[in-house]
Amino acid sequence: MNIAIVGTGYVGLVSGTCFAEMGVNVTCVDVNEQKIQSLLNGQIPIYEPGLDEMVLRNYKEGRLHFTTDITTCLDSVDIVFSAVGTPPDEDGSADLKYVLEVARTVGRNMNKYLILVTKSTVPVGTAKKVKQAIQEELDKRGVQIPFDVASNPEFLKEGAAIKDFMSPDRVVIGVESEKAKEMMTRLYRPLMLNNFRVIFTDIPSAEMIKYAANSMLATRISFMNDIANLCELVGADVNMVRKGIGADSRIGSKFLYPGCGYGGSCFPKDVKALIKTAEKNGYDMKVLKAVEEVNEEQKSILFKKLLKHYNGDLKGKVIAIWGLAFKPETDDMREATSLVMIKKLTEAGCTVKVYDPVAMDECKRRIGETVTYATDMYDAVLNADALLLLTEWKQFRLPSWGVIKKSMNQPVIIDGRNIYDTEEMKEFGFEYMCIGK
Repeated sequence: MNIAIVGTGYVGLVSGTCFAEMGVNVTCVDVNEQKIQSLLNGQIPIYEPGLDEMVLRNYKEGRLHFTTDITTCLDSVDIVFSAVGTPPDEDGSADLKYVLEVARTVGRNMNKYLILVTKSTVPVGTAKKVKQAIQEELDKRGVQIPFDVASNPEFLKEGAAIKDFMSPDRVVIGVESEKAKEMMTRLYRPLMLNNFRVIFTDIPSAEMIKYAANSMLATRISFMNDIANLCELVGADVNMVRKGIGADSRIGSKFLYPGCGYGGSCFPKDVKALIKTAEKNGYDMKVLKAVEEVNEEQKSILFKKLLKHYNGDLKGKVIAIWGLAFKPETDDMREATSLVMIKKLTEAGCTVKVYDPVAMDECKRRIGETVTYATDMYDAVLNADALLLLTEWKQFRLPSWGVIKKSMNQPVIIDGRNIYDTEEMKEFGFEYMCIGK
């Protein structure tokens, strides 16, 4: 089977590579010539464990191709996936200009039946606009070529994207014709053979599922952060509370971990977009507005703890930060708590030293020399008045506390992910603060 994937960002490159791994002939398309040339040279533009090897292997074996011109492959493909960006507009709604441009390009150049499948996260109703854009281009050409549109939202977690694609909880596909359903079934049959769930729905439902899923997970995170903040005030331990409610089979334990706020490319953007979709349809998403508000507040929680510890005066203090990416196993800093913390710390007159295993270059790209970039985690804490842990990378879990205590000016640690034991940290001689205790 031959398919094309337009957009070689996170979703497009991972999806295209995994389809190639399953034996599909895949052409990845991107208008960014530099990115395509880098891929042709074996340089992968994103960080994702295991992706480099898989891209190189499938490219070498002739199943994975890269081009800047979609017209070179349209006559030979059965399915075109649109995996281009949908950045938030100024009002928080998803910007569909790239999605619709793909649709118009397909309409201008297609010569046979194909399916245009939206892989990007898009608001409910986008498929109608995509279908209309294709038909308008066909009408301009004065040709009648049958086609279908479909929705196939992605559910990839950064840092575990390959596993999520190859062994998914579910695959959601929205279609409006039997032919489209048959072709998408054929494409995903390798996953069906392993009893992975492929759920076929109407297209609007498929579009909504992605937003609803991410918004539910974001809601659980903000709920637990709210509970954690209350636990501190009433003397409860949020870890015990989390275990107690997570043991209820109706609730479960996933995404009940309190912390210093969620970030990334999905949760913040999707929550905003769903709120905006509701507004456009005359409905007020009160719960999600609260979710968003709690999360924005939570990104400042460690700064407030630090400010309180130093009696409101942080001027001249040296603050170390472990973790810049919004989560482990990625270099993605979109909507990351670290960006909020760095801004607040520098405005308060602090010198900020940072370390992250993979996101240092991304941080330099975003904020330049605003901070001091440490060579490793121990260099970051040298002469520091406090250490803030923002991302729970595995290498931060069991450091040499004796070395760290001797290196710091003040043995103050504020743990934004609750990965350390309170009593143990006290035994090492640290003033230790975390979330919800």
